[in-house]
Amino acid sequence: MNTMKNKKVLLVDDEPKIREMIELFLRKEGFFRIFTAGDYATALAVCRLEKPDVAILDVMLPDGDGFSLLSAIRSFSDMPVLFLSARGEDEDRLLGLGLGADDYMVKPFLPRELMLRLMAILKRVYAVNAPERLPVFRLGEQVIDLESAVVQREGRELPLTAKEHAILVKLYENQGRIVTSDAVCQAVWGDDSFGYENTLMVHVRRIREKIEADPSRPVHLLTVRGLGYKLMTQGER
Repeated sequence: MNTMKNKKVLLVDDEPKIREMIELFLRKEGFFRIFTAGDYATALAVCRLEKPDVAILDVMLPDGDGFSLLSAIRSFSDMPVLFLSARGEDEDRLLGLGLGADDYMVKPFLPRELMLRLMAILKRVYAVNAPERLPVFRLGEQVIDLESAVVQREGRELPLTAKEHAILVKLYENQGRIVTSDAVCQAVWGDDSFGYENTLMVHVRRIREKIEADPSRPVHLLTVRGLGYKLMTQGER
């Protein structure tokens, strides 16, 4: 499991629908230790009791504001904070960042962008101190060791190339869910990923030769026509 998804997340917003929307999206992305609050007092109490690892704070609260809340939190915690605000003025943004916030987003926002920024904060703050081992998992009779970049098959070790490894890591992080071809290409080739769809297909075919009992009839690395790919791990169908 991605250890970043184990982190405790505090979500503070006075609008119940926004809280529900963000919490639902966080859970869909694999976060499960989520605490919510709709006002300053509750948020501060949750911080002291649960000691969250990261907070998403709304600026406008019914009994105070997010800036004051962050100042209070900083008296006993240095956890990273991402501000959400309906106010996009530069003064507010600078104030939030000046108080020690790690990022500042203006409403309305795309949930995917929120997730990307949240993950960037978590990796920046926690990855150095707690390096994450890549998983070892089984696909049928094959064992995929992403840490060592090998597939163990019939007593042999089949090495994964750098591109094959990057593709499998991306698909494993989203196991059981469709990952678009564009998203896979972006993960493997970065900003220069445009036009690599055909090359991706070649790499996927080579991966299947290593992980599938019958590469022409894959049951683990599936193509979702017109969209992308999906990795089905043990027990998923």
